[in-house]
Amino acid sequence: MKKIFPLFVLLLNSTWVIAQLTCATAISVDLGTITAPSVTGDPPATACTLGTPGTKGLWYKYTATENKNIRVKTSLAGQSADTRLIVFTGSCGALNCLTANDDSTGTFSEVTFSAVAGTTYYIVFDNKFSSAGFNITLSEVVVVPDRLSFVTQPVSVAGTFNNCIVDMNGDYLDDIVSVVSATQIVISYQQSDGTFNNVAYTVPSTIITPSWSIAAGDYDNNGFNDLVYGSGSGIAFLKANSDGTAYTSDRKQQSFLVQRTNFIDINNDGRLDAFVCDDNAPNRYYMNDGTNMNHNQGGLGDFPSGGNYGSIWIDYDNDGDMDLFIAKCSGGGSGPGGNIDELHRNNGDGTFTNVAATANMANPTQTWSTAWGDFNNDGWMDAVVGINSTSNGFSKVMKNNGDGTFTDKSAGSGYDSNNALSREYVAHDFDNDGFLDVLGAGNTIMFGNGDFTFTPNANPYSLNNFDRPIGDLNNDGFLDIQNGNVIMMNAGNTNKWLKVTLKGTQSNRNGIGARVEIYGSWGKQIRDIQSGTGFGNMSTLNAHFGIGQATAITKVIVRWPSGIVDVINNVTPNTTLNVVEGSFLETKELQTALQLFTLYPNPVDDIVYFRTQKDFIPVEARIYDLTGRLVLQTKVERDSVSVKELNTGNYMFVLTDKNGKTQSQKLTVK
Repeated sequence: MKKIFPLFVLLLNSTWVIAQLTCATAISVDLGTITAPSVTGDPPATACTLGTPGTKGLWYKYTATENKNIRVKTSLAGQSADTRLIVFTGSCGALNCLTANDDSTGTFSEVTFSAVAGTTYYIVFDNKFSSAGFNITLSEVVVVPDRLSFVTQPVSVAGTFNNCIVDMNGDYLDDIVSVVSATQIVISYQQSDGTFNNVAYTVPSTIITPSWSIAAGDYDNNGFNDLVYGSGSGIAFLKANSDGTAYTSDRKQQSFLVQRTNFIDINNDGRLDAFVCDDNAPNRYYMNDGTNMNHNQGGLGDFPSGGNYGSIWIDYDNDGDMDLFIAKCSGGGSGPGGNIDELHRNNGDGTFTNVAATANMANPTQTWSTAWGDFNNDGWMDAVVGINSTSNGFSKVMKNNGDGTFTDKSAGSGYDSNNALSREYVAHDFDNDGFLDVLGAGNTIMFGNGDFTFTPNANPYSLNNFDRPIGDLNNDGFLDIQNGNVIMMNAGNTNKWLKVTLKGTQSNRNGIGARVEIYGSWGKQIRDIQSGTGFGNMSTLNAHFGIGQATAITKVIVRWPSGIVDVINNVTPNTTLNVVEGSFLETKELQTALQLFTLYPNPVDDIVYFRTQKDFIPVEARIYDLTGRLVLQTKVERDSVSVKELNTGNYMFVLTDKNGKTQSQKLTVK
């Protein structure tokens, strides 16, 4: 039976008002709706995953009489207060963080937790953003059987910023980076037995904290990943020494409002550069000359007053180099037009062109990040443009047409009726069914169906709106989610998987910017290796694929930023494939017994012609030198290719048809 406590009852009961001002006098509540007075009591000592606590608080407690899932929310009709909600277990003298939330829906808070019979839970609100009174509802959540489930596991080091999962020591097992303060980080190194070894590192006091974003990458190619922090006061680099036993700061003494940060090899010289979203000015990037990270500004998002929020690097046009998409918001004082998303095509010569308008990607959606991935497994990167405000509409589902343009597939997708908000949108295959899902708004996963429709998970999670990076934290082939100071361990299912880890030799050590493709009964799946996805988090650099119930992987292709292509045939499912650049050169793998085409003249000095079998209709031609480096790539529009620009020597000429069938022939250029 619900207990209702209307406002006039609370106003007449001064004892009630006084009693909820401290932990020791927290008011007991049951299922139902209550009205809280102004926030004037003792603040909690910590706001758990929400950062710094407010200066005042309100205290309630709920004692479970049986095991059940309890939801606490403030998103009720007529509300106007900006609430923050923290739930503790333990006693007033020793409170333990259980869960916390800010802005689950608009300015309101909501958490769901599994209550254990006999356990008391302290439900606390602070005045970080508002001291006004508000209504609170406690309700029991009926759990619907789920296609995916998680088991909660505490993180033993609960840093202030818990939004980085990445391999930090070169063993390809995902670790957890916890930024405890401006002078300390703790790395929880994943061990082969599934445990973690926590190592604390002191860093120089000049370092800032990643209050807005963090990204990881080995920018000096020494085998240990480095970090870049983005904050409201600028950017800083945290660099690992030669054996990963210490970190030093390399802070650029510049004051600007940083949003998303990424590591990416912008000029493709084998060294990682850093890209930075500036909220108040044109974007910035730091070019790596092998010694210094040199500051540049302009050319990659030049809107005068910024509004740049979530940058992500993808190869949307499949030309072998990484392009840049910027999810924009009208915040930061960017003014009219500052919220128009930008898509910067990499021209391959160190310059970029904003093609968002012609590509149909110049959306005014109020977004902080966009989830990119191949949602229909056709080999082209699509996008879910997520919302953090409904002022300019709902999230958009955009299909890559393969010709440089995108089609809006939002109608009927499931996002057209979803008005939930989030800063973070990322694409991963959480249930390993072979189709990418999206973790984003509504604190849930939208399961991809492979046809641009998405099915919402029946059971929302109590997720922090900011700290929720993704990685495989027990090396079982299923992706886990860090949620502040806890890990949501994926319980898995019977679907199979493949993990691909990369070690660059001519490309950057991480292989950031590489394209990984896998082939089997599902057709083709692709992943781009990216440092920094979503708005603020750093998720695994390992490429993860689900393959459903398929029993064979016929081929894996890795297309490196250098142009080298590695091809590995007949890969075993439920394994990790470690690929060192150049170990499986495509020139060794593409010969087949059936001759699908012939070249003439051969040797050639200007134009080479080819004659194909009638059932082999090529759509793309590529030419490699004998080290495996791609030297020419072009669409096939006629039965010839110009080789005038190639040096004298021997090459491998490769044709691919519309079904992905590939064959090569040796070509000699005079």
